[in-house]
Amino acid sequence: MKQQVGKAAADRVQSGTIVGLGTGSTTAYALQYIGERIAKGELKDIKGVPTSFQAEVLAKQYNIPLTTLDDIDHIDIAIDGADEVDPNKNLIKGGGAAHTREKIVDCLATQFIVVVDSTKLVEKLGSTFLLPVEVIPMAKTPVMNAIEKLGGKPTLRMGVKKAGPVITDQGNFVIDVKFDNIENPAELEKTLNNIPGVLENGLFVGVADVILVGEIIDGQPKVREI
Repeated sequence: MKQQVGKAAADRVQSGTIVGLGTGSTTAYALQYIGERIAKGELKDIKGVPTSFQAEVLAKQYNIPLTTLDDIDHIDIAIDGADEVDPNKNLIKGGGAAHTREKIVDCLATQFIVVVDSTKLVEKLGSTFLLPVEVIPMAKTPVMNAIEKLGGKPTLRMGVKKAGPVITDQGNFVIDVKFDNIENPAELEKTLNNIPGVLENGLFVGVADVILVGEIIDGQPKVREI
């Protein structure tokens, strides 16, 4: 499923465009296929803007030329994954702790394509995935206290195969928050970002243009568009 949906997104990239390169396992396949199209000569004059160290490493591995936001004035298309997608195309992202850079790049793109498998589709955001909030380390405790007052249950994300908390590409912490009910994602996104010490949160409201969903139908991987 992930390979097929990644390929479907990569097939939408055109020569002469600037591409936002997302983070995560599904997007990694899209980067691989973009690299293959470049190698075959199908794609020319591509520039990529990575959303994380992972995306940067993969882009170099697949010989995708990179640029920075300092050197461009637009992004034509961004391809990125999501942890949850609701019926209004609103997202929760941040499972890979890259949501701050992802939001910057994805919001700049003329077209933002989300690549997911069918398990990521939910009726309401927060149903299956905790909401990530990136916070400056010194503000960890007051931010967690403020989130509790909003009705959330915050926990500091801890590293795997690393002692201590996860550190983002910006050198910050990630607080994962359980909300029993996210009635108004747009309002919650603004409220969280207004807490002093919060850099960004994983609610992406009104940003996604196209959702490509990979599914297994009759034993075969298929891709449908929302």
